[in-house]
Amino acid sequence: MIIGGPSSQLLGGRIAAILKEDLALCEYSSFPDGEAYTQVCSDLGPDGRIVVVQSTPSDRDIIQLLQLLDVCRGRKIDLVIPYFGYARQDKQFKPGEPLSARAMAVAVDAFLAEDSRIFTINIHDRSVLNNFSHQATDLDATPLLADEIKKMGLDDPVIISPDKGAVRMAKAAAERLGVPYDYLEKTRHSGTEVSMAPKEIDASGRDVVILDDMIATGGTMAQAISILKSKGAKRVYLGSVHPVLTGSAVLKLCRAGVESIIATDTLEKAVSTVSTAGLVAEALRR
Repeated sequence: MIIGGPSSQLLGGRIAAILKEDLALCEYSSFPDGEAYTQVCSDLGPDGRIVVVQSTPSDRDIIQLLQLLDVCRGRKIDLVIPYFGYARQDKQFKPGEPLSARAMAVAVDAFLAEDSRIFTINIHDRSVLNNFSHQATDLDATPLLADEIKKMGLDDPVIISPDKGAVRMAKAAAERLGVPYDYLEKTRHSGTEVSMAPKEIDASGRDVVILDDMIATGGTMAQAISILKSKGAKRVYLGSVHPVLTGSAVLKLCRAGVESIIATDTLEKAVSTVSTAGLVAEALRR
């Protein structure tokens, strides 16, 4: 039985279709005071493994994930958290700060029976998986984005990472496509003036794809697009596993001149044209 949480209903349905398994009917609503209400209406049966698919971009999604796990308590569960919220809060920078990523993992762990498994997709830092006591695996959706980029018929493309820290993803996609890659290097000229440009490759006259694991507010990406366009880039595209796209992020990117945005369905947005269902289904079969 596949259970699709409220933030991953489409992905849950796609996984169920690939695996040819039943998709549970669920009801998600709110009580008058705003508390989340969750009900699995389908009969889960007395035994057998359950697959729960639920991204956690908001606090409410976390609560509903815990509610679903409580319904399945005592069962062997394959838990798929495509987008793991709070994963970036994995370090303490000030006294008194929590390791929220650890708190999330401990809370989820408490509901899982022995032999349950956990899957994430391009989690911010794989060291977060060490906080789980159950088997936890991070899946990589970079090849899916690379294959989508290949279909776009780009002119002399180059894959660019927005910073050095994210260059691993750009390198993996570029090697799959057989094209060059680079990262944007920031140079500080004064306390307020900072420039940004590809470290080695000249992007002039080329199609550029900026690739990162997530797009949140869009501010950094919009700046990168503007700079690449000013350097003579022909067209600039964005590729992302997790299209968080908070607030007016899409407007910022469009104003900056982005040609298009491609992203996966770890978060179900208008730009989520690349499905991770096959990637997850293959992992579940293994």
